[in-house]
Amino acid sequence: MPETNTLDQHAYRSGMSRLAAAVNIVTSVGDDGPCGFTASAVCSVTDSPPTLLVCINRAAQSYPTICSSKVLCVNTVGPSHEDLALRFSGSTKDMAERFAGAAWSTAETGSPLLDGALVSFDCRITSVANVGTHDVLYCEVVAVREGDNHPSLVYWARKFLALDPLED
Repeated sequence: MPETNTLDQHAYRSGMSRLAAAVNIVTSVGDDGPCGFTASAVCSVTDSPPTLLVCINRAAQSYPTICSSKVLCVNTVGPSHEDLALRFSGSTKDMAERFAGAAWSTAETGSPLLDGALVSFDCRITSVANVGTHDVLYCEVVAVREGDNHPSLVYWARKFLALDPLED
């Protein structure tokens, strides 16, 4: 019989708040138009084929569109996009309002790429794993657009912080 994990959810969340992570605006597009959410649960899986993973709560407003379209773009942002990241984190429910005030373009999948992002990974979802309240989306990267070398925005201790690039 499998053991039940008795780790307190609060203890887990508190510990995870000490794990610094890049701030990403994950976008997609479907029949109802563009959608997106802010995520820190994004990481590289392999470079052959180029694959990353994105974790999304199945209760997220963007979840149905992303699952039906099977495409997304991971836009890694800097401090100049902090207000935008807050809007995409759910402080604004209206998707049109989330996208307002920023410049967007598209690449291969049609998902919105944020102009001025540090890097944008345009992806097709190749497989999905269900874990608890979330889905882990395995995404093959079909295009990459790198921006200028600006400071990165990271999420640590439940707040946004700027991380300056290293000097060459």
